[in-house]
Amino acid sequence: MDGLETRLNGSIQGQLSLWLSLVIVAVGVAAGVFSYRSAYDEANEFQDDLLRQVGTMFERHRLPVPFAADASGPGATAALSGDEAPQMQVQALDPAAPAASGPAPLALPLTLAPGFHTLALTGGAQRVYVTTSVAGQRLAVSQPQAVRDIVARETALHATLPFTLLLPLLLLAVRYVVRRLFRSVTRLAAEIDRRSEQSLHPLATEALAAEIRPFVAAINLLLARVQRAMEAQQRFVADAAHELRSPLTALSLQIERLAKSPLTDDARERVQALREAVARSRQLLEQLLALARAQAPSAPPGSPTGSEPREPVALSRVLRQLLEERMPLIEAKSLDLGVTGSDELHLRLPEADLHMLMSNLLDNAIRYTSAQGAIELACHRAGADAVLQLCDSGPGIAPAERERVFDPFYRVLGSGEIGSGLGLSIVRSIAERWGATVTLDWADAQAQRGLCVTVHLPGAVVGRPTPHQAVAPASMAKSAAVTQLDSSLPR
Repeated sequence: MDGLETRLNGSIQGQLSLWLSLVIVAVGVAAGVFSYRSAYDEANEFQDDLLRQVGTMFERHRLPVPFAADASGPGATAALSGDEAPQMQVQALDPAAPAASGPAPLALPLTLAPGFHTLALTGGAQRVYVTTSVAGQRLAVSQPQAVRDIVARETALHATLPFTLLLPLLLLAVRYVVRRLFRSVTRLAAEIDRRSEQSLHPLATEALAAEIRPFVAAINLLLARVQRAMEAQQRFVADAAHELRSPLTALSLQIERLAKSPLTDDARERVQALREAVARSRQLLEQLLALARAQAPSAPPGSPTGSEPREPVALSRVLRQLLEERMPLIEAKSLDLGVTGSDELHLRLPEADLHMLMSNLLDNAIRYTSAQGAIELACHRAGADAVLQLCDSGPGIAPAERERVFDPFYRVLGSGEIGSGLGLSIVRSIAERWGATVTLDWADAQAQRGLCVTVHLPGAVVGRPTPHQAVAPASMAKSAAVTQLDSSLPR
């Protein structure tokens, strides 16, 4: 009971359904009782009319009336009794009337006044109607009260039967109507639940009831305040990164000038360490700017301020640019690079976001793959969806840490590589902006080595598939050869 009471107290829909049901049940019971009593009284009045009509019939047609008629014997009583008849009997209230064969069935007082009477006799209560004919003969038409009660109850129950049948149907109808009225609230909750952290555009209020619009308007004001706070935070990060760019650039120039001066070997080592530290700081600033742009609140699709791409982006062009920029790093570590995938994919993504996403994935793969290792990049379509997969032969990420690595500045201990811990955070932020999913797995499941990152972009492919576009994604464990860059990417 406590759980039910808690759920009802926390649900307007439940409270409304409960109170409406209680009111309907109370009104239905009251209406049923009133209908029962009315039908019961009407049935008794109808039976009184029957008694009056029988008396009038004997009076008008001057039918012979036995003084003592047996209910089981011949005469008027036999004609008015039976299983389907109202079991009436007629007798004369005149001591001078000739006696019939058999005793009188009812010991009625001879001094009864004309009209209706309810008498408690030895055989049970009787309802008696007394009338006087034109000739002055007094007649008594009687009926057992038990029979009258049975007939009245059956009539009353038939009158209340519709209430009994319609009340449960009315309760179900009330529940259906209440749930239908609250369906807009359910849809609104589902819409809010589907949103990502960056989707802070206002909720639509056109299709909502007037009672709910003030609440939704207050939510929109809260979303606007949250968006302004996030924008202020992102502007602060971006401004701080921009402000730090100039001194770092000046510091880099001074380091380069210092490196050209005659220095001792120890000083040159210190200058080299300083140069690497400044390079890492500049990379961190660039990634902070990229993360701020990726976490910017997105506008609703189709809106004038939305970030929907105006034209599809060729995936091959973005990949070729990224790989050409990173070929010196790939060659420096003697990495085997394999590229497999579709002939040509055009995606509904901004080129800047796609470039940033693939750039961070590729940089991570190059950084954490040891020398003489291998990297495979695969892209294919599944209907209207695009699937991008990047696998390397590095150490991989344990399942227990695969969710934590998406947090900003989190890095797996013991990797031995220097980084900022922002790459996968940027990838996750861009993916969530466009409704994509990012999953991590072993590249070689048996050896539990290598990292395989899969990005699934739903509804991102433009155009219809051709027979040579259904290429399965590559896997490091099943790779047999390395595809050359120039022959893998279409021009």
